[in-house]
Amino acid sequence: MKVFVTGATGFTGSRTVPLLLERGWEVHCLYRESSDRSVLPHTEIRWHLGNLENQEKLTEAMQGCDSLVNIASLGFGHAENIIKSAQVAGIQRAIFISTTAIFTKLNSQSKRTRLAAERAIQNSDLNYTILRPTMIYGSQRDRNMFRLIRLLRRIPLIPIFGKGNYLQQPVFVDDVANAILQCLDQPKTIGKSYNIAGKKALTYNEVIDSIATIMDRKIYKLYLPDKIVVKFLRLLEKMKIPFPIKAEQVKRLNENKDFSYEEASIDFNYQPRSFDEGIRIEIEPILSKNS
Repeated sequence: MKVFVTGATGFTGSRTVPLLLERGWEVHCLYRESSDRSVLPHTEIRWHLGNLENQEKLTEAMQGCDSLVNIASLGFGHAENIIKSAQVAGIQRAIFISTTAIFTKLNSQSKRTRLAAERAIQNSDLNYTILRPTMIYGSQRDRNMFRLIRLLRRIPLIPIFGKGNYLQQPVFVDDVANAILQCLDQPKTIGKSYNIAGKKALTYNEVIDSIATIMDRKIYKLYLPDKIVVKFLRLLEKMKIPFPIKAEQVKRLNENKDFSYEEASIDFNYQPRSFDEGIRIEIEPILSKNS
């Protein structure tokens, strides 16, 4: 069986492709000239130079493949190209990675683009499954938890915008990768969409406490009014003054992001690990490296 993978060299893709190879799939991967292919076993993969904007090249690259695993973000407006290329190439089975961010109350452009992408997938002739992970973490390549871990290692005082009691449910990257393979093997998932979350929801305060405990660090929290912070950040953005955090990010921190994965557990035995277990896997190599 031949599978075509987009986003293969990214954080989640680089954990998914080796699992596909282990299961005996012939793996074809799309890459750009700027892609770092060193994160994958180069010689075992059929590489195709191209991008998601060029539908003709994309269709050519997909020829002969039975399945599609689209890990590349749906937030950039490429869904129509990907779907059309897959259909012309004769692909039937497709797994698409979306995000639970489509449920945010914030009416951002990326949300509108992702919702449109999901509608296009659902209206296509593909035997699709849509997986919507929460915030993905699990190694130094993640863009959220690793940044927080580095901050907590350097500084014992962390600012919290709001009360830090809104719920989060981060998901470990290997749990997402395994879910992709489980869906490929399970016809019951065809035509369905699933939320993919961590084992249990926890507050931002609890996230910080868990990381601090594993690192054996005493961390003090400085609570700042989130509405005032948002106004300040919007002013900086209006004045085009760069700052490491955006107003929208602060607003996202102050909405609940907890999701049930019961349907995924029933249909393909999805069993995610706890945050303590996953974040320990991410932290321990950092502690070993700096000991």
